[in-house]
Amino acid sequence: MRSTQQFSITLPNDLASRVRLKVESGAYATESEVIRDGLRALEARDKLFEQWLLRDVVASYDATKAKPNRGISPKSVRTMLAKADRRVRRNKSAT
Repeated sequence: MRSTQQFSITLPNDLASRVRLKVESGAYATESEVIRDGLRALEARDKLFEQWLLRDVVASYDATKAKPNRGISPKSVRTMLAKADRRVRRNKSAT
């Protein structure tokens, strides 16, 4: 039984060029290796994202649920974001 499967994929020209450049540079032996490495990187990113969700987001949610008065109201968040936006716009216009 084979341990691999063959796929036919279609990429936009810019991505296809980037894959070819990786092979031409010698960083990879084949286009398949480039795609495999890209999928591994995607899996690693997804795993890190899931770990962050479980470690930080769930913990923050649980803490807020346990002590709701510790949280920031949506109105306060909007006010803080509006102030930050005004600061950014002022700094951009000053430069």
